[in-house]
Amino acid sequence: TSPLAWLRTRFYYLLIRLYFDQEFSVEEFTRGAKQAFSMVSKLLSQCKLDLLEELVSAEVLQVLKEKISLLPDNHRDALAADTDAIMYTTEGDVRIYYDDDGMKFVSILMRFWYLNGANLPDEVPGETKVFQIVFGDESTKEKRHLLTANYEFQREFTEGAKPDWTITRIEHPKLLE
Repeated sequence: TSPLAWLRTRFYYLLIRLYFDQEFSVEEFTRGAKQAFSMVSKLLSQCKLDLLEELVSAEVLQVLKEKISLLPDNHRDALAADTDAIMYTTEGDVRIYYDDDGMKFVSILMRFWYLNGANLPDEVPGETKVFQIVFGDESTKEKRHLLTANYEFQREFTEGAKPDWTITRIEHPKLLE
């Protein structure tokens, strides 16, 4: 992350704490975002989209229903990310905005890099084969791929709104297109 992007993000986090939620914590949000990413990605890979209704916006859920049914099994398997397999997480963008009715929103885009052992072809563009792990002897090799995903979390901060974060964008480049 560039120093300017890092400063901009920290400034927005300060604004969130000052004007919307005095108890907002970057660390706590990131921890919760990782858990949500892991749970949602596993449900996606298992095609259990009905369990996502409380976590994902209706618009995103509709798009996912169309895309998931068309995916080959190995791509669906590659969507799943165990919490322990998340190698790196960073904020992509933080936005604070008001709509025409005066409703207040905060949106945080999170980027995840995770290891997955799905049986993907070696020529899948947009991902990087990191290494092969050898357990025991040479005959037992397990390939792992480093994959990326972008999830955008949104929360309404209008007085009286539920204090829940909703996922408003899900991107698994080259897997979920």
